[in-house]
Amino acid sequence: MRINRLLFTLGLMFLFGVQVFAQPAGYQMKDAKRLPVTGVKDQYRSSTCWSWSGLSFFEAEAMRLGKKEVPNLSPMYVVAKCYADKADRAVRMQGKTNFGSGGAFHDVTYCIEKYGIVPTEVYGGLGYGEDNHVHAELDAVLSGFVETVVSNPNKRISTAWKSAFQGIVDAYLGKTPEEFTWKGKKYTPQSFAKEVVGINVNDYVEIGSYMHHPYYEQFAIEVPDNWLWSPIYNVKLEEMKQVIDYALENNITVGWAADVSEKGFSHQKGIAIVPASNIGEVAGSERLKWEKLTESELKAQMYTFDRPSAEKEINAMNRQEAFDRQETTDDHGMHIVGYATDVNGKKYYIVKNSWADNSNTIGGYFYASEAYVLYKTISVMVHKDAIPKELRTKLKL
Repeated sequence: MRINRLLFTLGLMFLFGVQVFAQPAGYQMKDAKRLPVTGVKDQYRSSTCWSWSGLSFFEAEAMRLGKKEVPNLSPMYVVAKCYADKADRAVRMQGKTNFGSGGAFHDVTYCIEKYGIVPTEVYGGLGYGEDNHVHAELDAVLSGFVETVVSNPNKRISTAWKSAFQGIVDAYLGKTPEEFTWKGKKYTPQSFAKEVVGINVNDYVEIGSYMHHPYYEQFAIEVPDNWLWSPIYNVKLEEMKQVIDYALENNITVGWAADVSEKGFSHQKGIAIVPASNIGEVAGSERLKWEKLTESELKAQMYTFDRPSAEKEINAMNRQEAFDRQETTDDHGMHIVGYATDVNGKKYYIVKNSWADNSNTIGGYFYASEAYVLYKTISVMVHKDAIPKELRTKLKL
């Protein structure tokens, strides 16, 4: 997942802690459930959404599991640790695996389990003369370095490259702490993860829905940023939706990896939808309403985002086709924190983004329709308790 924060300039209208929020114009959203989470952060011009959204998810999990004081966890600590391990794998694979700034939710669990975690106030990752995260130079330097090592100009890999690589990371992001003091107590990253955050990473799984692998089995999803080749559980489309809904109904938030490159996605407007391109794509009672419109009237409403529009009916076949044809790509990591209904009673998921709380008029959140989530989800990360018992049995969890 790799996408930069868009440079929006609209003012902040989000009222924290009150269940009344500014709404996308014309939709008249009514929040049915919005779970408690930490504040919206800003990844700015870094392609590290997976770390920001993954830690947002685990901050919410720490809250849910009863931690009284949950710090802002450091996305750059995870990024720094994963950079080094990605580079090592790329060199060992002679460049035949992906190296870059992108990643996935399981990179966060990998880091917490192997290296622990620290608060942002201890490791901010801004040691290169910028007030916000701007990673274009860092990414280019690291990629060029790894490419050079992979090319093996000495005809055998030197013993110095790892320390040299780490020196670049440390120069930009800072050296990761081996020990630190937080709230008057000394911790290591590992003890902090255990005592303060209290997350058992083995309790978390990723779930997706694809037709090119057997259902109820695991497979490593074929996207470039899955450098760990970590597996997800494969379920039917309706079961993936059931997991998301069951999680939210049981007060558990959801880590959401998805494609946000669609014309129907507008963070600025606070809406993500899959507009129908013709009447034949609209299902059921919705179709009866929209077939009164002419084709030109329907198309005129497709991307205005000024009121609810007819959406494409999503099924396993058209979802799979979009993935196979690379129309659905692994773009962005986000955090589903609740659900709402529009003026017509249609359901949307409430999504926390990492593009700053003033990046749109609803505090950095947006509403994604059920159709959009079904169509454009790459995978979701959930606690095992978020999976209904019958499905857990099928997955042997």
